[in-house]
Amino acid sequence: MDVLSDVVAAMRTGRPHSARRDKYAPWGLRFAAADEAGFHVVLRGSAWLLAEGGEPVALAPGDVVFLAHGLGHALVSTPGVPTHEVRLLPDGTWAGAVPEEPREGCPDTVTLCGTYRLDRDRAHRLLAELPEVVHLPARVGARRSLRAAVELLGMELEEQRPGTDAIVTSLLDTLLLFILRAWWEGELAAGRSRGWAAALADPAVAAALRAIHGDPARAWTVAELGTAGGLSRAAFARRFTALVGEPPLTYLTWWRMTTAGRLLRHDDLSLREVAGRVGYASEFAFAKAFKREYGVAPGQYRRGG
Repeated sequence: MDVLSDVVAAMRTGRPHSARRDKYAPWGLRFAAADEAGFHVVLRGSAWLLAEGGEPVALAPGDVVFLAHGLGHALVSTPGVPTHEVRLLPDGTWAGAVPEEPREGCPDTVTLCGTYRLDRDRAHRLLAELPEVVHLPARVGARRSLRAAVELLGMELEEQRPGTDAIVTSLLDTLLLFILRAWWEGELAAGRSRGWAAALADPAVAAALRAIHGDPARAWTVAELGTAGGLSRAAFARRFTALVGEPPLTYLTWWRMTTAGRLLRHDDLSLREVAGRVGYASEFAFAKAFKREYGVAPGQYRRGG
């Protein structure tokens, strides 16, 4: 099981959406804080990101910024220009956008913007570790997969050919994975020795995480998870807790309940089937554990309560 892919699948809800936009200076867009993750890519020209409580970030062609926690921010041609509030809608149009007069020649700036709806109630620990703004500057020869995904997405949004809707949705999911991977690799390159970036790069901890995600119903012991990673029980428990931030079986329980919540909301399985999928022999034991984690019974959670 690919843990990073599993994490994204667990926390994403609904369809992501995006739009390509031409801009003529001076311009300024303001995005209110929202329960979504969003990104901006500068395809041509330049821009500035003004995030609440942060320093202005200059963006050059190819730069990607990712706002994992829905922070309010502005995107402007230059600091100090007036801004108006906008919101990207699922159909790729903009709520609050001021119509621009037709202009001749190439636009000063071309941007690609997008949003992802996330389940904040069960956000994965990896997401919580991300900074408010992830800035991935363009560098020659670096992050080629990310650049390729950006280019393909920009082309699809510009050309609007048959199949574009399905292709764009798939490319947005791909782009999110490439953004998270680029952040993770940047953390490792900077020598970060703790957290999920280090956990996914550590052979023993990563092997245990793959085992948990691949078979959450199994009655894993710390010793068995340590064996999967080639370590003794004690050495594995220390390393896992240091990198992930909690003991192995605590994470196992959390992931089981996260998986159960997703099954209850998005599948027609019976409570007994859901319980079995996440390692509980009886509905009673499962319901007790679920209510302890979520604060409501499984049936009430399924109904949206």
